[in-house]
Amino acid sequence: MKRFLLLIPLAFAACAPVSREPQNLSDLKREVAAYAGSAVYQEDITASVASAKPFLQKRSKQGGENLAVIFDIDETVLSNLPHMKEADWGYQPENWDAWVATAKGPALVPVRDVYETALTLGYKVFFLTGRTEADRTATARNLRNEGMGTYEKLILRPRKGTAPYVKAVEFKTKVRKDLAGQGYNIVASFGDQDSDLEGGYSGRVFKLPNPFYKIL
Repeated sequence: MKRFLLLIPLAFAACAPVSREPQNLSDLKREVAAYAGSAVYQEDITASVASAKPFLQKRSKQGGENLAVIFDIDETVLSNLPHMKEADWGYQPENWDAWVATAKGPALVPVRDVYETALTLGYKVFFLTGRTEADRTATARNLRNEGMGTYEKLILRPRKGTAPYVKAVEFKTKVRKDLAGQGYNIVASFGDQDSDLEGGYSGRVFKLPNPFYKIL
């Protein structure tokens, strides 16, 4: 997953010039918690993919071979809100790994509806995530439990320490480039991070809301 959660923005903030006192962290956490538990967050999720199904339907009628869609996982098709609330919006690797192992992340229903539409229309579905190969079994189980067990491929990052580290945007761009080179026409990509969607080799992109963490 988002292996850095709040650590990346905090690390960058520490290096940035300071011109004024920032907003209180406790206040920000309360604001985030209120948003996460509100109807507004759910409405924002729905709105972010509202045009996806008609778009996929229209594109499928135009024809073509190996039409594909790519979905990120965390905060795109599966929610980690139960874990993030319990962790007080922070990140500890051991606790995150334990949460993933439970395979209990609930589906983000509006995006699952898009996934189901894509399958019905004959699109090849790929899941492309920042989670590592160590999480494969639990991730596949979680997707299956939440009604998303059918897909062309589940693509994860290498296990930590088994390959040189690259930023998420570089990893995901390379995967899309490789898929395009294999003949897949990536019609749309769905993600909650800019790094899920930047870099090209995709048609239309759909960005979901995520005020909880940033991954570069």
